[in-house]
Formats: sequence, structure tokens, C-alpha cells
Amino acid sequence: MPKKRATPGKTSRKSSKQLFESERGFRLLVEGVVDYAIYMLDPNGIVTNWNAGAEQIKGYSHDEIVGKHFGLFYTPEDRAAGMPARALETARRAGKFDAEGWRVRKDGTRFLASVLIDPLYENGALIGYAKITRDVTERQSAQSALQDSERHFQLLVSGVTDYALYMLDPMGQVSSWNAGGQRIKGYTPEEIIGQHFSRFYTASDQDAGRPARALSIAREAGRYEEEGWRVRKDGSFFWASVVIDPIRNEAGELIGFAKITRDISERREAQSALEKVQRQLAESQKMDALGQLTGGVAHDFNNLLMIVTGNIATLKKVAAQDPKAVRAANAIELAAQRGAALTRQLLTFSRRQQVNPEPIDLRYQMEAIRGVLTSGLGSNVKLAIDIAPDVWPVTVDVGEFEIALVNLAVNARDALPDGGAVTITARNTSIAESMVDARGDYVAITVEDDGVGIPPDVIANVFDPFFTTKQVGKGTGLGLSQVHGFAHQAGGTVEIASTLGKGTTLTIYLPRSAGGPTSTATGETATARTQTGTVLLVEDNPEVANASTGLLEQLGYSVRWVPNAEAALQEIENNGIDVILSDIVMPGRLDGLGLARLVRQNHPRLPILLATGYSEAAQNVRTDFPILRKPYQMHELSRALSELTRG
Repeated sequence: MPKKRATPGKTSRKSSKQLFESERGFRLLVEGVVDYAIYMLDPNGIVTNWNAGAEQIKGYSHDEIVGKHFGLFYTPEDRAAGMPARALETARRAGKFDAEGWRVRKDGTRFLASVLIDPLYENGALIGYAKITRDVTERQSAQSALQDSERHFQLLVSGVTDYALYMLDPMGQVSSWNAGGQRIKGYTPEEIIGQHFSRFYTASDQDAGRPARALSIAREAGRYEEEGWRVRKDGSFFWASVVIDPIRNEAGELIGFAKITRDISERREAQSALEKVQRQLAESQKMDALGQLTGGVAHDFNNLLMIVTGNIATLKKVAAQDPKAVRAANAIELAAQRGAALTRQLLTFSRRQQVNPEPIDLRYQMEAIRGVLTSGLGSNVKLAIDIAPDVWPVTVDVGEFEIALVNLAVNARDALPDGGAVTITARNTSIAESMVDARGDYVAITVEDDGVGIPPDVIANVFDPFFTTKQVGKGTGLGLSQVHGFAHQAGGTVEIASTLGKGTTLTIYLPRSAGGPTSTATGETATARTQTGTVLLVEDNPEVANASTGLLEQLGYSVRWVPNAEAALQEIENNGIDVILSDIVMPGRLDGLGLARLVRQNHPRLPILLATGYSEAAQNVRTDFPILRKPYQMHELSRALSELTRG
């Protein structure tokens, strides 16, 4: 059967009815919102209409405020500064005014307001401003209503472009649309009216039933408010602040929902950036607190270890013919070395360890330590080292670098209870500033195992000092802490990734060195050569001085001991001194560094070796004087003095 063609009169009546329904819908939309103050100003800032939301937020009735200037809502200091006029001028010139600030209610109380002002034009002429205010003192949901003519309601809702203001029918179908909705979500009114609002949600949210749940909560609780991801027409995502209010007629029947959406992606990004800075600050504060703690005790603790280490050499010499005594002395010496290593690892983690960085050739250094790594991994773990042939040199403290690699290897071994493989690689890379302090060229050194992996709830804590999942007595919890501190002190960073049942990958990023390796000669001899000469020992602790004297005398030196820098200067004037060995931290007017500088000025040919368990003063030494770390062993002391006198 052929369709009947609509007559012009019927079409006109239908269009008029649609226009009426649209106008009525906009009025109901605005009147239904009570937590937003939505009203109009004339071009001069005079309030021309007022809604229930405005009365609720600001306290003025319609008759009290219509005809008054909106500057009445500003604080006296803001009015004196010309803020109301500046807001209107900004809205007129820039197309909108969007700010937060303090406003004043009728009773004189102040509240923090989120304010949006949009200029309204008709036939190209400015006819006033649409103003939306929300009380954000307690971040309550925003509902507002306007009481204005049909034409002004249409202009108000259509003119706002920073909020998507639209209505839904009781089933969630879009029944009206404004310019803000088109700008934020990308749909024209013709494209979206009649469509279900769930298309604005992500696929996962749709599957989870979030759109229906939002309407249900709004209907039952009287309001629904949330933040979450929404989808534009072009498929891109944005972070939205959403408010849904149920709209009811005079009989209390639900006739739809008023929905307000705002794109707050930039605010969320700013919040994320702030949270990142706060996490970095917390990490920095933790590091500083740990550094202060360890720095405060390291000097005295290492002095105690120095006494043990120094006297052990004497005991081993005396008890050389007694195997049981030698074993006991060796056990004491090993315990002292472990204590020194613990202190050094703590200081490295807190980035207060005195280091001696130098450019190194990674290929050579890896081969030099291969034997140590293989021994540490054991016979049931296969080690593979793959260093790129063009890998750049890096500038690190060789000792700390080797300790870091050994720590990583040991952790990998412990993740392989039934054996497996550990692979160490080094390659050139460039990384962004978000990972490290400065973008640029880096060398990525990766240690990968195919072990049991690390649970997600544990991986965030693996770099914390003393954190360990190993059995009691199986680890100190400082291995990865030392790696973390070493990487950051070298100007790089460290990353970890792990999958349960598949293994763990840990990568150290070290900045590319500007210069080439200084030398490929590494390895230390455990024997000490006999030497001669007179050493001036400057040490305020008598027990440490006694231990150091014993080591020096076993090396063949004659020793003169003085307790402070002033006494040292007098002894130097008596001549007969071949080399000076001075502690850095000492009581009196001069510390060891001050003594060294004064001696170099007056006796430039007299060699000076500084020793310290740890000191902030050591940070100022730089490369001016060689530094021997306490507690030191005889072969370390011998090597340091030989290099000093030979140079």
C-alpha cells in the first residue's frame, strides 16, 4: 500500500511541537539541577534571572538578587582588585572565563567556587553572559536550575561549550544536546539524539553494565557522580567528570535524567604529575633519612672494624703455627669484612658512599669478573655474557660496579633452586628524561634469569634496604639496595620486570662516558710488599692508631703517631717524615683534609694519604688527595702507599 504523503500543515505543526518539546526539555534540564548556580547576566554584569541552585548556594532569593550586579558575590578584596569586570572582559575576549576562587554568600560566609562564564550572542550582538557556579568547598555534586524565559534557557544551555549538558529519557536515550556536548564528544545533535548514552562508555565499562548502574543509582539515590574514561566519536579517550540527576515532573514521576559531563583530562594529567613528584620527594626523603642514619654511625662503626682488622694481622702472624688459632683469626677477619661490606652497601644505597669513578671498558671488565660470577652462581646455573662489540665506555667506581654485578648474579641464582640460566648483556641505548635525571646516551646492562619470578606485591619493595624474602640467615636484604644506590650515584637508574614462573629481568642504565677507559689493568694482589720509610700517622683514636701502626710496621715502615693536626704540623717540622697517613675526621681546628691542604702548600713534595670510615668532609676531597677506606687490610694499605710514593 503506498504511503500517505504528509501535508505542509501537519509538517509545520509537527515541527512546532518538536520545538516546544525541545524548549520544555531544556527548561526541565536546567530547573532540575540544584547543585549548580546557573543564571544570566546582562552585558554590564547585572543579574537578569536566578535559579533554585543559585538560591541554595548563595542564599539570595530571586527578588533579592535580580537587578543587582554580580560583583556582590565577590570578596571585598577581589572587588577592590577589579576581579568582576576582569572576568567579564576575559569571557568576552577569550570566549570563556574559567576559574576557582572564594565567593561570598548572603550571610557573609565564604565558599570556594568553580566559576564558568560564557558570552551569549544573538545575531552577532552580545546580549549577556551565561554563568555557572559550583560550590566545590566539599566537592559536592553540582545541580542547578535556571528560571528564565524559553529563549534564554535555550541560549544558556546551547551557549555553554565547556560542559556537555544534555538530557536522557528514562531509558537512557539522548533527548537533547548542547554545543558543549558536541565540542567534547564530537557528535552533532542529528547524530546523537535518539542514541543510547552508553556509547560514550568504554567497551569494558559497557560489558560491566556501568551505564545502567549509573542511571539506577541516580534514580534511587537522587544523584550519581563519578570520574572515569569516556569515548569520543573518533574513538579517542578522555577523562570525564560526570554528574547525573534524575528529572521528575510535578507529580514526582521520573521523566528523564539531566547529565553534565566535563573533560578534565588536563587536570588529571596535572594531578598525576603532582603525584609523581610527591613519590619522588618521598623517595628522596627516605634516601636522605637513611643517609643521615648510616652516615652518623658509619665512621665510628668502621673505626671499630679497623681495630679488629688491624689487630687480626698481628694475631695471624703470632698464631701462624697454630691451625686452630689461624682458623679463628680467619673467621674474625671474614666477619669484619662482612661488617664493612654491610656498611658500604648501606652508604651506596643512600648515595653517600665515597666513590672513585673512572671510565671503564665493559667488555674487559665483564671478562675480568667472569670467574667470580661463575663461582658465585654455582655448577647448576649456566652463565652467558653477551656484550655488544660497540658498547660505549661508562664512568663508574670499579669496586661498586663489580659488587653490583655480583649482587645481581647472587639474586638470580637464588631464584633458580633447580638450576637454570643467567644471561648478562650490555647494549647502547637512548632513554627519555622521565626515567633518569637527563636524557641522552646510556648503556643498558641487563641481568636476566629464567627462574621462579617475583610476585607483583613484592616487586615494589625489592630495592628497600633490609627487605628480603629469603630465609633467616640467607641474605641481608641489602644486595638490590646496593645496586639501586650504585646506579643512581653513577647518574643512571635501574629497572626490574618479572613474571611468575618465567623469570626476572633487571636492567641498570649507566650514562655514556665522554672519555675512554683509563686503563684495563685490574685485579688486586692479596700479598703486601715490604717497604721502608717513616710514616707520620695522624689518628685521634688510640685503638685505631695502634691497629694501623701494627699494619705499617709489618710492611716495614717506621711509625710516628700523633693524635691531631696541630701535633702533626709540629712533627713535620722535625723532618724525617717520608709519607703522611691521616684520618679525615679529627677534633681540633684542622681536620685531616685541612691538614693535607696545608701540608701540600708548605711541603708540596711530601706524599699524603687520607683515610676515613665515612665523612661528609670526604665529599669535598674530590681527586685532590687519594683516600683509603676504613677498615682497610694490609695489602690495600701497601698498594695505596706504594702508588703514592711511586707517583
